[in-house]
Parts: sequence; structure tokens; C-alpha cells
Amino acid sequence: MGCNHDNSVTPDPTPKTKLPYYKEWPSIKSAIPKNQNIEDEVANIVSQMTLEEKIGQMIQPDLREITPQEAAEYKIGSILNGGGAWPKNNKHASAEDWAKEADKYWLAVKGAYEDRPFNIPFMWATDAVHGDNNVFRATVFPHNIGLGAAHDPELIEQIGAATAEEITATGLDWTFAPTVTTPRDYRWGRVYEGYSEDPEIVWKYAGKMVKGLQGDVEGLKSDKHVLSNVKHWVGDGGTTDGVDRGENHYTEEYLRNIHATGYFSGLKAGAQVVMSSFNSWHNEANYDMDENDNITYNKKIHGSKYLITDVLKNQLGFDGLVVTDWNGQGEVSGCTASDCPAAVNAGNDIFMVTSRADWQSFYNNTIEEVNKGIIPMERIDDAVTRILRVKMRAGLWNKPMPSERSNAGNEGILGSEAHRSIARKAVSESLTLLKNDENTLPLANDAQYLITGSAMDNIQKQTGGWSITWQGGENTMDDFPGAQTMLMALKQQVGEENVTTDINMADTEKTTAIVVIGEDPYAEMMGDIKSSQTLDFSTIKPSYKEDLETILDLKSRGFKVVTVFYSGRPLYVNEIINNSDAFIAAWLPGTEAGGITDVLFAKGGADFNGRLSYSWPNTKCSTTINRHAPNIVDYATPEMEQDIDGEHAPLFPYGYGLSYNGGSDVKPLTDDLDNLDLDPRNWGCGQDKPDDGKATDPLELFGKSSTQEYIAKIDGQANGWNAINVSINGETSIGSITTKPITREFQQDTLNVNFSGETDEFIDNSAAELFLEAPDGSKTDRNAYLNAESTLQFDVAMIEKAPEDFKLSMHCEWPCHGEVNISKVMPQPVTNPGKNDYTTIKIPLKCFEDSGENFANLNRPFLIYSTQKANFNIGNIRYVPKVVDAAEDAIPCDQLKDVLAQQ
Repeated sequence: MGCNHDNSVTPDPTPKTKLPYYKEWPSIKSAIPKNQNIEDEVANIVSQMTLEEKIGQMIQPDLREITPQEAAEYKIGSILNGGGAWPKNNKHASAEDWAKEADKYWLAVKGAYEDRPFNIPFMWATDAVHGDNNVFRATVFPHNIGLGAAHDPELIEQIGAATAEEITATGLDWTFAPTVTTPRDYRWGRVYEGYSEDPEIVWKYAGKMVKGLQGDVEGLKSDKHVLSNVKHWVGDGGTTDGVDRGENHYTEEYLRNIHATGYFSGLKAGAQVVMSSFNSWHNEANYDMDENDNITYNKKIHGSKYLITDVLKNQLGFDGLVVTDWNGQGEVSGCTASDCPAAVNAGNDIFMVTSRADWQSFYNNTIEEVNKGIIPMERIDDAVTRILRVKMRAGLWNKPMPSERSNAGNEGILGSEAHRSIARKAVSESLTLLKNDENTLPLANDAQYLITGSAMDNIQKQTGGWSITWQGGENTMDDFPGAQTMLMALKQQVGEENVTTDINMADTEKTTAIVVIGEDPYAEMMGDIKSSQTLDFSTIKPSYKEDLETILDLKSRGFKVVTVFYSGRPLYVNEIINNSDAFIAAWLPGTEAGGITDVLFAKGGADFNGRLSYSWPNTKCSTTINRHAPNIVDYATPEMEQDIDGEHAPLFPYGYGLSYNGGSDVKPLTDDLDNLDLDPRNWGCGQDKPDDGKATDPLELFGKSSTQEYIAKIDGQANGWNAINVSINGETSIGSITTKPITREFQQDTLNVNFSGETDEFIDNSAAELFLEAPDGSKTDRNAYLNAESTLQFDVAMIEKAPEDFKLSMHCEWPCHGEVNISKVMPQPVTNPGKNDYTTIKIPLKCFEDSGENFANLNRPFLIYSTQKANFNIGNIRYVPKVVDAAEDAIPCDQLKDVLAQQ
């Protein structure tokens, strides 16, 4: 399998670790200790609060799902803005806009306490995870995976302080950062959120980021710092097969010494908030029983009294607050987002209950459950005490309203020269040189350059997920003023006259080709590599193959090729490395590509200082090749990981990285980086064998498990059938059809679709369609799904009765298509559909073939068309092979014969 050489790996030369081995859960002494004056004042307030006021403190809705008036009515303690949420839904909201929006909630909640003998200030939390990345003009720092390669804890503290300053410019109080996960499987779509696979780096960094964000005791009280939040407690980076929100089966010893080390240093530095994790932990210690000895929850961390209360709060001594992840309580057995006493009793203090219907129900349900004795009042008082303690430590009673704070509304702080300088340094330090044949690098300023590749001028690939939007998509350079792409940075470095993007204008003898390639942006769920896929970069998406083909073409023409690779994880790129004279792992560098050219051209003596904080795979399915945890004596590779001393030995081990002044202290698997063996595997890492022309795994087209190979689009007569991309961050409309993302089970996993029908200006102009298509409109052979007797499946809730003209089709490039009329098989309408009001529709692919579809050239795998009014929610669209679901409840083709007969 491409490993026909010595599998021995050079011993790790890293000095003996300073990371302790934790035989038991430690007791943490926080840099922000208890203050008796604060304890007395908090106790005094809690003793006067009504139950309703207490529950209001425990609820945290999303900005888009609560008004200031509602915040006052329910005396809400805090809100959050998820990725893609901005004041007045304005993506380009200014620092002043953010601060003034914060004022509205601050004043509303303040007013709600006017008739009470006490006041409780409001706070706003945000996902500022690599800079204040939700905010227009903000500095976007490299994602954590790049910072890990920099091996520079002091730089981390600088980034934390700069981020805090930019957050305070918007008037906000709290960031959901840092992420202190220790990712162990590259298939996980959140690998880039972790500093390293190695617990030592995470341990060294977590406390530094907390200190940068919060400052010390006095700094936290000031309006120059913000509350810090270590997340996600605990083990999210250790799920089986890297499945987001999946199962962690590590022993408690390894959970503590690999996955929890970042919390130990983060809490010691004074982190005031811990966020619960979506994953479960499958261990004897982690269960809860009812009076009949039945397990009452599915080992989800959100329901784990052992890990949240016994370990985190009692053994570690954490006295801050625990916040759930986005509706995470809804994943506990027997719970919904709107009702989960088990998660309250487990020890969670603040609940992200994001939608309006859910948080209002949660409020009422929790009050009722306290009154019935299901939730003890002592648990509520503990939660509220912790919340008020944190607010008081943060000086919120003494701070003016958000817009009147020191930095608030100061647009000059966002993306300031000083902060961009730190970010540029971070980019330079994170760059990891993996290959440099014949001293191809550094490059000369007085030479000619061809720059090409999918990422050369693509800010989305550069910044990755959690950048302005949740998944990092739907962005352009207009959304990042002051940012630099590689194309821009190269032109600035050597002059526009020395740069071309046209291969036919480049002289192979005089020109060096710089090829900038990389993954499209993604975040949780949608970034997971599915069981039918491998780590092979060129096959994760059809569009990625073009980057490989570009490099092969350049090499065949005789160019010297320098490849710059943007990725959120190490990936299999052996063929690309073979055909590159120099190869640089640039990770996800953020807005400052000048930090890349600084090192490529050795500006001011700059050199490659980056060293891998993740091992780099040599085969397509070396997915869990982790450095042996240095603090565990006699470390034994867990069964869910791959032994790095065997067939899965890394191509580039942890700690590898070249410099201009010499080789790496850690040696690669082979020194011949021009002739790496190519792994011939052509089936997924989650599969035992090739599908032999019959698919064995579902093809997830749209929804929580989507591979993002296809995106949703709309068009119609009203816009001349000009397809536009559907936003997952807000409303998309051409008038005759409007879509809006909604949350059914996970963030924005479902679309509300509204066809106007022949109303108003759309009479005789109402025809419209919603469809899925590859971003570039390309065709794909999907006969394997037809051969596997697959069904098209989707979850739908009709809000209005389906119209007679309601067609579902698949296209093999129009007019080639197959079509059925689904009006008679749609469920009855539900006015306000909840999570359980959806029907799964299953239609054999054979029905579409019978009506004209050619699956060998499929370009639109799903399309709904109507000329009449229709309103429905739809999600979880997929092709499902018969071996996965026999689909005995599928709709027979003969029920759709009226349409079939018309073809």
C-alpha cells in the first residue's frame, strides 16, 4: 500500500516533556481565586431572586432569535451570536454598530430590574476563535493548527490580547475561546481548531491564550479584556473515525492525560467558563441510572454529572460557569433542545437554547421541573451563583453600557496595523517546509513568477471556517478589507511586472511556478471526511483534482514548482509532493498572506521555523497516526489509533520541518521525496473493499452530513433562470422563490423554501426551482448508486398543502433529465413544524432512470420545480443504497406513473 521501504521512524529528539503525568484528576489553583466580598454580594443577590429570574440567567439565545424587549421580559442573562449572525443582519456592521446593538440589550435588561433592590448586568458572547473573526475588518489570525506548528507560547498570549482588544471594540464581553481539543483523527472536520495532536503543546498554549484574552484579576475587571472559555469539555478530538459529535472510547487515564491537559493549564490561568462537548464518552464511570437501574442517557457529555460536576467542578475545583454548546442538551437521551432536566442536573449552568420557540419553552419547562422537584433548587442556586460570580469578577456591575467603554466603537482597532503585524508574524512562524529540492527556496526578488492554483487569490481557502460566516463560505475580498491573498502578496514583493497568472505567457527557463492550492472552508459536521472517502486531497472533492492536474502539467512543461498548501489537517498528497520542487504546509493562515512571501523570499532573514504539530500521512488511510503522548510512561497505542511504528508510519513525523540553514532534526520516512510510493487504494477508509460498481455508503447531498460536494441554488423565470447560490447564513430570494436556513437538529441543517406562485408581479412569471449542483456545474458518474438499488431520501415538513404542479427531478444537463410529480405523496401540512414533524420521503432512483435520467452524467442530483405556491422545510437529502436501507416503505414508481407516462 505504498509503504515498500523502511518503516522505522527517527526517535523524537524533543527534550523530556515538562507536561506532568496525571495519575488522578488534579486540583487546580486558579489565578483568579475566590474573593469573599464577591461571594457575599452574590449570595445576597441570589437570596432575593425569584425562580423566574434565576432561570432567565441560565438561558442564552442566539442574537437572531431574541429581541431586546424579550430579553427584558424574561430577564435573560446573556445572548450569543453564532457564526453568520450580525447586528441587523448586516455582514459589514461596524464596531459602532455592534456596540450600539449591545446597548439595546444591556439597557433593556437593566430596565427590567428597576423595581428590584438589585441589578444583574447582561453579557454578550461570541465565537472569536482566531481573532474577532465574526466581525468585518477584524484581523483574522491563523487557525490553531498553524499556531501549533509555530511552537511559540508567547506569541499565543499576544494573539489573545490583540483579539480581546478587537472584541472590546465591539462592546462584547465573552469569547468562546480557546479551543483546547487534542485531535487524534484527521477525518474530523474540526482538526484545525486544535493546536496539536500532542497534549504537551495544547497544555503549553491554553493558559497563554486565556491570559491574553482575560488578563489577570484586575485585567479581567477592566474593559480592555474579555471572559475566556476553554472548550469543549471533554474529548471531542478523540471520537471514533473522527465523527463530529461522535463516540469517545478512550480510557479515563488517556482522557485525562491526552484530551484534558489544555483545561488544566487554561483553568490554572483563570479561565472563567468551560463549554460542554457534543461528544459522548463510553466508559463505566460515565452513566446515570434511574430508580429501576436503567441507563437514562446516552453517555453524552452534556448529561454527564460525573465529568461536569464530580470531575470538573469538584475534583478540579473549577468555580466558574459551564455553558452548553449550541442546543447540546437536546442530544441527551430523553431530551430536546427545549426540555432537558438531565443536563441541568448534570451541572451545566448556562444553556445555549438558540431558537425563540425552544428557549421560551426551556424557560417554562425548567421552572415547572423545579417546582415538581425534578430539578433541585440547590442545583439552580449553584448555577446562578456561578453565573453572577463570573459576571462580578469581570467587573460587569461597574462597566458602563457597551458603547461607552474605552475601546467601544473604535473602528481603528479592528484590523489595526499592530494586530496585522502580529498575525503576519504568526503566519510566518507557522509555515512548515516539508520539501526543498536543490535549494529551490528562498526565491529571488529579481526573477519571474507564474502564480496559479485554486487558492492563489481565494480568501475563503486562506481563512477557512469560522471566518465572518460559520462555515467560512459566501465570502469575497470585499468582506476582508485590508487582507492580502498570495497573489496580492507576491505582486507586492516582486512587482506586478514580474508576476503572471497565464501559463502561456511564462517562460519555463526563467519562471518559477508558485502553485497555491487547498481545501475549501468548512466547519463542524460539514468538514468531516466520510467513510466512503480517504485522506487523498485530490479526491475529497472533484474540484480538488484540478490542483493536482495543474501541478502535473507544470512539471511536464519543465517548470520549477513551489507548492503552497492550505489545509485544516494533514492530508495525503504524495503525488503532489513528488512533482513539487518545494512544498510548504501553510495551514489556514488567515488574512495576512504577506507572512508567507516574507519567508519564501527570506525577507529580512526570515526562515522556516514551523515544525509539525501533527504527524503527516504516507498512505490514504493513515488517519490516526499520533505522536506517543510524552507524559505517559509505557504509552500503548489505543485500539482506535494506528501504530506509528508499523505500516502507518508517518511520511513526516511529528516535529519535522526544514529550514534554509539545514535539515530537520526529525527525519522523514524516506529521503527520496521525488519518488514517494503512491497508494493505489480507491475505496473509502471506512470501507473494507471497493464497491465494485455498487455503492455501499450513502451519498449525503444536503444537510448535517453533507460532503459539500453539492451546494443549493435557486433560479426561475423571474431572474431569467440565472442560478444563484443559496445562503446558509440568511435569506436568499429572487421573489418567486425564497429560502431561509433553519435549525432542526443541528445548526442550519434545513431549508425553508417558499414558492410564491402566481401572485402579484409573478403572474405568468412564477416558475422557479431549488436544486443541488456542484459549485462549477460539473457532471459526475453516479451509476454506482443506481446499481445499488438506491433510493433518494429527504426529510420534509409541508407548511402548506403541496400544489398539483410540484415536480422532483434529476438532471444530466438539460434537457436530459428524469422527473416525477410528488404532489400526491407529500405529507399533510403542519403550521409550525417541530423537530419531529418531518416525514422521510423515499423514491427509488430507478423511477428517475425510467423517466429519462442518465446517471453516468449527473449534474443536478436533486431539483424541485413549481409554478404554484408551495411552502415547506426540507433537509437531510441523500442517496441511500439498498444495503444500508432496504427502503420497503419507498414510494413505488407506478404511483408516479402519471408523470412517467408523459415523458
